Amino acid sequence: MLGVIRILLGPALMFQGNRVRRDILRLPEPAGARSGRKGEGSAISILVLGDSAAAGVGAPDQSIALSGQLVDWLAACHRVRWRLHAKTGWTITDGLDALADLPDEQFDVALVSLGVNDVTTETPLARWLTQYERIVERLRSGHGVKLIIACALPPMDRFPALPQPLRWYLGRKSRELDKALAKWASRTEGMCHLPFDTKLERDDFAEDGFHPGPGLYDGWATAAAAIILPWAATHLSPAEDPEQSPDIQC
Repeated sequence: MLGVIRILLGPALMFQGNRVRRDILRLPEPAGARSGRKGEGSAISILVLGDSAAAGVGAPDQSIALSGQLVDWLAACHRVRWRLHAKTGWTITDGLDALADLPDEQFDVALVSLGVNDVTTETPLARWLTQYERIVERLRSGHGVKLIIACALPPMDRFPALPQPLRWYLGRKSRELDKALAKWASRTEGMCHLPFDTKLERDDFAEDGFHPGPGLYDGWATAAAAIILPWAATHLSPAEDPEQSPDIQC
């Protein structure tokens, strides 16, 4: 169905896509730490892998982008070692290639946010899933990852920067990829799909109308922590520090 629509709307979609790429406000990746250690308690290590949203575009600093807020949540209960490995423009293939550049580190958890650039560049669904599977395999075999969280693709038909009918078309494409991702994750051991449940409003976006604002990063980090903390309680060793604060409910 989408193939037929793509043929019928092809000239309009191409014109609008080129115009958006030309005119959209280009926000930088925020400054701030991309790796480090924080917190007390039982040890947990996490890798955040992805595109511009994972890299925090739309936030003024990494401390209030996805990785910074997620680390704050986890550090309330754990001694966290973390690394952010993300870059604006990365597709699923770029993410796979980028794993070769990672230091020889082991991680307990990987949070993966890839797909928006595959929607805009029209990566075929079958190829996208195949590359995603290779990422999962490399995370497990090369970095010892035990839990892989596949972040949902956002509903691109809510992106203010996109005109119609391009917005509608990319929204259909993003839902197609995300539905397949959720189905695959549900039947893959050690993997889960983190859905996008926020009802988006214009104020939720950064000034470019395309990337998350700090509030969306807050909700995203909170939802990811709600998966990771219960998992860690049953899969990781208890805290080695007998003086860990009893007021923290982990």
